[in-house]
Amino acid sequence: MWHFVSTQCFLLCLAISALARGEQSIKRTVPNGFVTTRGGEFELDGSPFAFVGANSFWLPLLTTTEDVETTLQQMHGAGVKVLRTWGFNAINASELDGALQSNLTYYQARIRSLDAIWNNSDWSLNDGPQGLQRLDNVLKIAAKYDIRVILAFTNNWVGYGGMELYIDHVTPGASFHDVFYTNPRMIASYQRYVTTIVNRYKDSSVIFAWEMMNEARCLGDLPASSACSPGSGTLGKWYQEQSDFIRSLDPYHLITTGGEGQFYWKNPTNPTLASDYNFNGQAGEDFDFDLTLPNIDFASYHMYPQTWYPQLDFPGSDFSVEGWGLFWIDAHVAAAKKAGKPLILEEFGVTGLTNKTQIYPSWVEHALDTNHGIMPWQFGALGLTENGGNRLLKYTDALIDGASPNDGYAIYKNQTSVWNIFTYLLSLL
Repeated sequence: MWHFVSTQCFLLCLAISALARGEQSIKRTVPNGFVTTRGGEFELDGSPFAFVGANSFWLPLLTTTEDVETTLQQMHGAGVKVLRTWGFNAINASELDGALQSNLTYYQARIRSLDAIWNNSDWSLNDGPQGLQRLDNVLKIAAKYDIRVILAFTNNWVGYGGMELYIDHVTPGASFHDVFYTNPRMIASYQRYVTTIVNRYKDSSVIFAWEMMNEARCLGDLPASSACSPGSGTLGKWYQEQSDFIRSLDPYHLITTGGEGQFYWKNPTNPTLASDYNFNGQAGEDFDFDLTLPNIDFASYHMYPQTWYPQLDFPGSDFSVEGWGLFWIDAHVAAAKKAGKPLILEEFGVTGLTNKTQIYPSWVEHALDTNHGIMPWQFGALGLTENGGNRLLKYTDALIDGASPNDGYAIYKNQTSVWNIFTYLLSLL
C-alpha cells in the first residue's frame, strides 16, 4: 500500500511514470488486503502478487460445509491463491420442484411463490440456506485459507442459468442471442442482479475481482444478429457500460470481462486468420480494444485449441495443439503489454492424461515466463462425503465416489504426473 502527502504531486509523478511505461491506467488506492494492479502486475498490500489459480464452478453447489472446507483445504495445500467460480445459479419454473427435491443451489428462479425470482419477467432474491447463503459460506471458508475469489455474474451459455434465461423471460420469443447486450429491460435486470452481488460482498477483501460474464459472445444457444457483426462494437460497448456501472457501485475491487480473448484483426499478417473465428471479430470481442476501457483492470482469456481446432495435429495441419497454444499466449501477452495491464490465462485445458502431461508444462511455463497468472480448468477435489460421495448436481455434473465433477479436464491429486506440473511451478512463485 502506498502512502503519500501531496495528492497532486503523487498523481503527476505517477502519470509521468505510467506514460514512460506505456500504461493506460493509474493505480487506485485500495483498502488493506484488496488486490490491485500496477502496470502489468497485480499487487497485494504494495507487494507483487503472482499466482497459479483454480476454477471450480461447482463449489457453491456443494450442500455441506464439510465438503466446501475439504475442497478449499485441498486448494490451499496445492498452493492455490485465487479461485474462480460462478456468482450465479438460476433456474426456471419447470426446474423448481426438482431443485427443491435435489437440494440444488439456486439464486434466481421463475416460480409462482413469493420467494421467486423471474417474477413478472424479473426476479426476487433467494438468499436463504439453499441460495446465496451457500456462496456466503464459500467466501467465508476461502478467506480462512487465504484464497481470493473471482466471481462471474452470468454465463454466455445455458449452463446454470446464463444470459438466455434472461432473454427467455424478459423478451420471450427473441430470435437472437445478442439482444441481451442492447435491450434496456435486459440490461436493467442484469444490473439489478449485479447490484445485489456487489453490495453483498464489496467490503470483502476475499473478492479478487468481479467478472461481467463467462465467455461473452455474439452467439450462444441462439444465433447472432447482424447488429453484432465484426466491427459493430456491440459487445465492446456493453463491456464499457457494465464495467462503468460496476465501478460506480464499488471503487476498489478489480473488474474484468471474463471473455475468451478473441481478437478483431482487420488485416492480419497471416491471411488464414482473416477467416478464423478467434481473430476476425465474428465472436464479438475485440481483445485489443476491450483492454483500453478504463474500468477493465486486467485482461482475461481462455484457451481450448484441442476443441476449437479439431483438425490440429492431423496430417496437413499448420500447427500442433501445443504450438497453437503458445501462439495464442504470445498474442495476448503482446496485447496486454501494449495496454499496460496484467493478464490471466483464466481457463485452459486439453483432454487425455498423455496430452496433459506433454502439453501443460510448455503452456504453463511459457505463461509464467511472460509474467501472467494461470488458472487451469478445472480443480479436482477428492474425499467429498455428501450423500455418500455420490450425487448428481445438474446436467451430467456429479460427485462420483467422492470426486468432484469431471468433464475430462479436471486435475486430481492422484493424477500425480499432471498434479506435479502445477505444484512444482507453484513452488517457484
